[in-house]
Amino acid sequence: MLITQDGRRPDALIRQALTGTAAQLALLALLGSTVGLGAVGWLAGTAAAVTVWAVLIRALRRSGALSLGPADRVTVARATLIGGVLALVADSGPHSAPLALVALSVPALVLDAVDGKVARRTETASAVGARFDMEIDALLILVLSVFVSTFYGVWVLAIGAMRYAFAALELTLPWMQAPLPPSFARKAVAAAQGIALVLAASTLLPNPFGAAVVGLSLALLVWSFGRDTIWLWQSSRSQLGLPRLRLGGTGE
Repeated sequence: MLITQDGRRPDALIRQALTGTAAQLALLALLGSTVGLGAVGWLAGTAAAVTVWAVLIRALRRSGALSLGPADRVTVARATLIGGVLALVADSGPHSAPLALVALSVPALVLDAVDGKVARRTETASAVGARFDMEIDALLILVLSVFVSTFYGVWVLAIGAMRYAFAALELTLPWMQAPLPPSFARKAVAAAQGIALVLAASTLLPNPFGAAVVGLSLALLVWSFGRDTIWLWQSSRSQLGLPRLRLGGTGE
């Protein structure tokens, strides 16, 4: 049993953070003993775990939560797998073991469809959990895009960077901060990014076909973000009592 210096047991979040970090280190050790993992990979994977837990604990405490919810635990498992992906990519770049990378990425993508269902079934959905899930998704896409860019070129990085560019616009443009309505198309496009990048990362696709798959994925992402941006802009005009504009620029 872990005891702090003042003789008290650490709270549940701290215990869960220690357990989660230990799980990340165990995964890194497994990668090190199988496909090989150097100092850079260890540093990147460990830093990712520490950063994720520090941000998560802060957000949960600010929301009043005393412990991880059931869905949060699923997302933490995904974060641990993604920490392994990050370690592989950071350690070796284009020389990373593609099969190991895919073996970690696929369950991380599958579990993305699980945590939301768990949250709804257990009635434990929260704004913090939803944001945590979204940021973990974005991190996986970013890391995979970095890896795939070593095969097809720097343009692939646009897939991983677009979520962060959108977030930067939200910070600078007030009309971008309005909540977006639910969209099945948005979810489908987001899921397609992970699938396309994992297929490309597997190196099983011939180069021209792999580039085409990733290029189509990027085109869909541009369309999705563009559609959301236009919706937010139109919505802000409506709230100000201004006429909505067609894409061609003429008033309705």
